Amino acid sequence: MDFKDQIKQLGERVVRLKDQIQTEEATKNAFIMPFIQALGYDVFNPLEVVPEFTADLGIKKGEKVDYAIMKEGQPIILIECKWWGENLDVHNSQLFRYFHTTKSKFGLLTNGIQFRFYTDLMEANKMDEKPFLEFDFTNMKEQVVFELKKFHKSYFDLNSIVSSASELKYSNEIKRILTNEISEPTPNFVKFFVSQVYAGKATEKVMTQFTEIVKRSLNQFISDIISDRLKSALEKENVKDAEQVKLVEEQAKEEDNKIITTDEEMEGFYIVKSILRTKIDGNRIFFRDFQNFFSVLLDDTIRQTVCRLWFNDEKKYIGFIDENKKDMKFEITRLDDIYNYSEQIIKAAERLIKGDKSKNEKQLTKDLN
Repeated sequence: MDFKDQIKQLGERVVRLKDQIQTEEATKNAFIMPFIQALGYDVFNPLEVVPEFTADLGIKKGEKVDYAIMKEGQPIILIECKWWGENLDVHNSQLFRYFHTTKSKFGLLTNGIQFRFYTDLMEANKMDEKPFLEFDFTNMKEQVVFELKKFHKSYFDLNSIVSSASELKYSNEIKRILTNEISEPTPNFVKFFVSQVYAGKATEKVMTQFTEIVKRSLNQFISDIISDRLKSALEKENVKDAEQVKLVEEQAKEEDNKIITTDEEMEGFYIVKSILRTKIDGNRIFFRDFQNFFSVLLDDTIRQTVCRLWFNDEKKYIGFIDENKKDMKFEITRLDDIYNYSEQIIKAAERLIKGDKSKNEKQLTKDLN
């Protein structure tokens, strides 16, 4: 199972079990330890994961962080855990205190559902107030999985993560600002658009009017983008479907070119037709040749297959499709042996005709009602 599937499976587990998890310890066991394992670390190996890691704070000794992920004897990620129902906003100060007392470059604050990754982009050895990577297992995005994979034991590279952390942090901040502005545009945001499109003075009345215009315009703009992307995706899908149909048709044509209807198969068809003509109009009896077998049909439709003839190998067979849609094959040594199955041939045809009548009656009843 690849990393993406592991994370997806863990997310499903979190959603399924969270209501049964009532303590911090249970949260650690059910959600956080499996997450550490998904990152490729052995939670039972103290050389890789140390529970209750000591992070002394000056004269205050014995301070412990819940987990430390280790590399070459040094912590690389400190993990502070809370019960899944707790609000993480009031707990980052605790991780902040631990951070500067160790050589760890990353701190993780989590309640098993929400995960917040911190580093020291603003000031060396001092944990930033805001996380550079944040996600929620109940609303996981593919891009987050890509970033999260960088913390996997097999791919962990300090410089690479720090390099992308800066971009992630500012990107997240920009997205947060845009989200807030779209929801409730601030005066400065509205004033920017007013200055671009309005020639008059930005009075209070104008600002009030444009606040609603900007809000509606932004929402319509986003709606248009989504609509265009859906339309583009559907068009691509339709092109793909058309190409697939064309490919199937070309393959079918190639197979048709490979099919050779033999005199023996035609003779077999005429024997079956002579048997059926005692009960059925001959104009309803057709054949269709395939690469592996030769079919005798009613009304020239595959759904009305009376029997099949396998004459392409050393051994010859006649076959029927029973009521359960299963193939039954019987070996024959010569063409005249087909007459030995006259009863089965007629019963197969009658069953098809009966089924067709029943279907038509049901449709007629439905139409009348």
